[in-house]
Amino acid sequence: MITLKGENIYLRALEPEDLEFIHTIENDESIWEISNTQTPYSKFLIKQYLEHAHKDIFEVKQLRLVISNYNDLALGMIDLFDFDFKNRRAGVGILVKEPNDRLKGYGREALKLLIDYSFKHLDLHQLYCNISEDNGASVKLFSNQGFKQIGLKKDWNYVNGSYKNEYLYQLINN
Repeated sequence: MITLKGENIYLRALEPEDLEFIHTIENDESIWEISNTQTPYSKFLIKQYLEHAHKDIFEVKQLRLVISNYNDLALGMIDLFDFDFKNRRAGVGILVKEPNDRLKGYGREALKLLIDYSFKHLDLHQLYCNISEDNGASVKLFSNQGFKQIGLKKDWNYVNGSYKNEYLYQLINN
C-alpha cells in the first residue's frame, strides 16, 4: 500500500481547486529565485497545467504534490522533477508557502514521505536538489534527511544584480 500520510501532513495530487493556491505561489516574486521563475503565470496557463497534472510521471517527467494538513489546508508543494527512469534519479523541490508554517516540521515530514515513495515505489536510486548557498533552512532540511553536499556551483544564479553560488546535494539509496 502506498502511503503518503504522515503524522501531521499528507501529500496529495493536484486538484482543479488548487488553481488559486498555485497561482499565488507561482506569482510570488519573493520565491522566484527558488523556482528559477522570471515572469508571472496567468490563471489560464495554470488551469491548463492542472488539466494535465494527472499524467503519469513516466510521461511528463515530473510529479507535483500538495502538502496538506489534516484540516485539508494546503501548506505547500513538493516536486519530483527531471525524472530519469533509465538512470533512476530525480530532482526534488519543496516549498512551504506561508512563513508562519515554516520550521514546524511540515517540510521535514513531506520530504521524508517523498523520499520513501521515490525509493520504494518508483524504484529510484538517487535524488538530488539544488540549494542556494544562503538558504540555510533548506541546507539543514535536506542534510537532516541524509542528503550530502557533493558540489558547489560558483556564480550559478544571477539574482538582483549579483551572482549566487548554489550547492548540489544528493541522496543515494543503498
